[in-house]
Amino acid sequence: MTVTSTPTVVRAPARKPALIAGFTAPKGFGDTTLRDRRGDAIELLGGIPDPGVLPATELAAATARVLARPGVPALQYSRTEGISPLREWIAAREGVPVERVIITNGGFHGLSLAIQTVVERGDLVAVDNPIFPLFLRGLQLSAADILPVRVGPRGLDVDELADRLRSGARPSALYTVPDFHNPSQGTLPAEQRAELVRLSEQYGFVILADNPYRELWYTGGPESVDAFNFSDHVIHINTFTKTLGPGLRLGWLVVPEHLAGDIAALRSRQDSHSSTLVQAVVGEMLTSEPGLFDATLGRARELYRTRAETLVAALEREAPGAFDTTLPGGGLFLWPKLRNDSIDPDQLAADASAEGVEYQRGSFFPSGPGTDSARHLRLAYGDVDAARLEEAVKRLARALKKQ
Repeated sequence: MTVTSTPTVVRAPARKPALIAGFTAPKGFGDTTLRDRRGDAIELLGGIPDPGVLPATELAAATARVLARPGVPALQYSRTEGISPLREWIAAREGVPVERVIITNGGFHGLSLAIQTVVERGDLVAVDNPIFPLFLRGLQLSAADILPVRVGPRGLDVDELADRLRSGARPSALYTVPDFHNPSQGTLPAEQRAELVRLSEQYGFVILADNPYRELWYTGGPESVDAFNFSDHVIHINTFTKTLGPGLRLGWLVVPEHLAGDIAALRSRQDSHSSTLVQAVVGEMLTSEPGLFDATLGRARELYRTRAETLVAALEREAPGAFDTTLPGGGLFLWPKLRNDSIDPDQLAADASAEGVEYQRGSFFPSGPGTDSARHLRLAYGDVDAARLEEAVKRLARALKKQ
């Protein structure tokens, strides 16, 4: 019997669409930023909430009640904009009509929807410098050019932005984290928020105000968001990620009325709507126990404030004179700056890794020139207890001595 073999057909690889081919490697997050670690390494890497202040028991009870309802509506389709009572609860807390609230799959999803709604391909977008790097990843979907604007202890430098606008820059949007900025921990004062909104209305750009840390203030309360929520030139982005848990993948947008239909139309061509079950559970929990959210926040604020104080005190004790530090007013990050210019920040990070402590280097965060970010460390303390924070600083101090 003669056996014939079928010739092997070699197919050319499929051509990637230009959108996918243009993606760059993640900057500041993911495997490219991590080094080989010791098994007992202490990670100060991500803005991760502590599990001890997340309302797991209350979420479980709310889930049971939701699933016990006749017909189990939480297992069915729901509206693109989101469902009540969750939208109504958010609208009341934000002080806006419910029609302006759109539920999202967390904060980054809200940013993605906002970008695709208001940024044309190739537009100019003003951004924080330094910046939360994942925003730049999302901006690649629009192939936009960026206009970096300095961020300092008082948030976005609105005066610098005004100068750039007067000189002819015409961004279609501006991105900033106004409260407890990631990474630089500053907060934009109320009068500067009002001026930023005035500039947006004068020059015709949309502000993308990304506010995941807004509720995590330590003392005195947060800055007012009225300037943002009452302007037709602002999309205000928020999330339950830092307060109720990132695994819920639940956030929201407060949008101008004239953009609500556009965002819903865009969403209907993507994933249609967020999980009905998750929306129903969170809505049930928040409305059936009216004081629960604020009580949860109170525990979180106290815990994170204590950890921030522990970290600052440990740096001053274990590495006296090595860093300029400012105690944060809220949020989950410390942004200490190396005082000694002879210290190589990248070598310090490598030596710290060898000692068993991991953190994000400041060099991951610039969006352009004119920042001293490379001289900074971003230390995240949300899910690290006080004892491990103190041990982490001891290891960092040993690494400093190698310089």
